Amino acid sequence: MQFVDKAAVENTLAMDKCIELMKETLVRYSRKEAVQKLRTAMRIDESCILGIMPAADPGQKTAGAKIITVIPQNFQKNLPSHQGVVVLFETETGSLLAIVDGEAVTGIRTAAVSAAATDALARRDSHALCMLGSGLQARRHLEAIRLVRDIRQVRVWDVSKESSACYAKEMQALYGIPVLDCAHDVAQAVTGADIVCTVTAAKEPILFREHISPGTHINAVGACTAVDRELDSSLVQASRLFGDSVESVRNESGDFLIPLREGCIGEAHLLGEIGQVLSGNLKGRTSDSDITVFEALGLAVEDLAASRYIMEKITG
Repeated sequence: MQFVDKAAVENTLAMDKCIELMKETLVRYSRKEAVQKLRTAMRIDESCILGIMPAADPGQKTAGAKIITVIPQNFQKNLPSHQGVVVLFETETGSLLAIVDGEAVTGIRTAAVSAAATDALARRDSHALCMLGSGLQARRHLEAIRLVRDIRQVRVWDVSKESSACYAKEMQALYGIPVLDCAHDVAQAVTGADIVCTVTAAKEPILFREHISPGTHINAVGACTAVDRELDSSLVQASRLFGDSVESVRNESGDFLIPLREGCIGEAHLLGEIGQVLSGNLKGRTSDSDITVFEALGLAVEDLAASRYIMEKITG
């Protein structure tokens, strides 16, 4: 059994490789070649969660689970909101293969999945990226999405003006792309953007239909419970909506479940899974004017695939 720490994960799992790996994994999941159970989320207190996410890939002879804490307020302490481990087993004998740093795996694979969805759903001529949130995932998402689209301008908004200013300065220096700090005005950040990523700890909508231009693609990443959401109901209603997992969206996504309860949409408004789009079995964007939404809950099969790849690279 090996322990793979954060540095080893980041040195082994390159973003471009992870994007391709996540595309393959999402297709395998939609074909039911890899399986998982809905996460078990136990409330530690009103805002903090301990989550357990099990999965198995019989074809790859691996199974495992991610065990993780979600502490939204950690940004105030300059700590990650998601921390934990991925436990990886081989299924012939049930032997424990590895314990892998879950924070690093989550950080990379979450952004890689959004990039895979962006590649499938965003207009090919998309150049302007808006980031709502300025933490680790905002950094990883810029790293990933610039690999699938020619990003020439970035706008950033955050409830913390200090954080958004820091993000703008650091990302502009790192990538040489103009990054506009819009901490004072979320509408300014969003209006005219081709791609919007919501990577916040919001519990109420921060992104509204009135600010979204025709043709925009949205990766809705931050809200991951049935009572929390980042998108308002009219935006969801106006969109072509896809999820990473239909089962997860129907059970865990406030972005979907709240407008469903309000009567703004029906069950069929969720068109299917991004893996079906990637495999060509489901139509994604139908025109340049479509507003597309990818609802990302985060899947255990993604953690399993990333951890298995890391172990294969390390052990040769």
